[in-house]
Amino acid sequence: MTPSRSIVLFIAALLIASCGTSSRERNERHKKQQAENARQDSLAFKVATTPTLDCLPIFIAAEKGIFSSLGVDIRLKEQNAQMDCEEAFCKGKVECMNSDLQRTERLRRQGIHLDYLTSTNAYWQMIGNDKGRITDIKHMGDKMVGMSRYSATDYLSTLAIDSVKLDLPVFRIQVNDVIVRMMMLLNNELDAAMLTEPQATTARLQKHHVLSDSRHKDICLGVIAMQQHLGDDPHRKEQLDAFIKGYNMACDSVNEKGLGHYAEVISKYCHSDAATLHNLPHLSYRHTTPPRQKDIDYTKNVKWRTH
Repeated sequence: MTPSRSIVLFIAALLIASCGTSSRERNERHKKQQAENARQDSLAFKVATTPTLDCLPIFIAAEKGIFSSLGVDIRLKEQNAQMDCEEAFCKGKVECMNSDLQRTERLRRQGIHLDYLTSTNAYWQMIGNDKGRITDIKHMGDKMVGMSRYSATDYLSTLAIDSVKLDLPVFRIQVNDVIVRMMMLLNNELDAAMLTEPQATTARLQKHHVLSDSRHKDICLGVIAMQQHLGDDPHRKEQLDAFIKGYNMACDSVNEKGLGHYAEVISKYCHSDAATLHNLPHLSYRHTTPPRQKDIDYTKNVKWRTH
């Protein structure tokens, strides 16, 4: 082997060794960064949200830096279904979740330890498909309504259906994802759907018909639930106090400035189009307030329908 060839092979070997070392170093750095990210995430105060307007104070406080100004690391875990919020909550992956009393009281009966941080302004409308000429509850015989099983939408749809005498059954179709449920109504795949805001506004703008409204029955089922005894740990207590303060500040801000002022925030987190953003109803937001006992009582002795 000539000296020049030996030199070339030696240099090539050095380069290969260098690349191998560099690759190992990158992998090690990546693993260390992943471990650090996981550590930081475990220490953060995590909230599971849905793309609905009952979560708006949380979206505003996160997006506009209210939480960070209070010196607390609060992270949103965005979900499209309350069921996914529940899964994260029950596995201890989040400290708080957006939900409703029918779901949370059922979790309690199953042994899940939770408390209520606040009730919310969530309401639900059953909206009938215009193409199917569903303009009244009495048109729902032998029709399909989209909802989520064992939830406020399940309970409220039953209340609405039971308010009239139908010769044929109504079929409750489980669609947990709130965006998918709305789109199935808009695409004429459902005869009706249980929707809250802003999805309900989108459906009304497409000329679909409001068949029932939970506000007319003075039923308030929306809540933000938190892990029980969250305040017993000093670190979590500090985060919880900051979350409540930031939440209340965001409520005051949206009440003062209106939904229109936060159209970009709503668009980002709720995926609403411009028409929906310009036609949202007036909504007011309360400081953190426990759910009413009368609303908790609605969850007792519920007989869930199987069809």
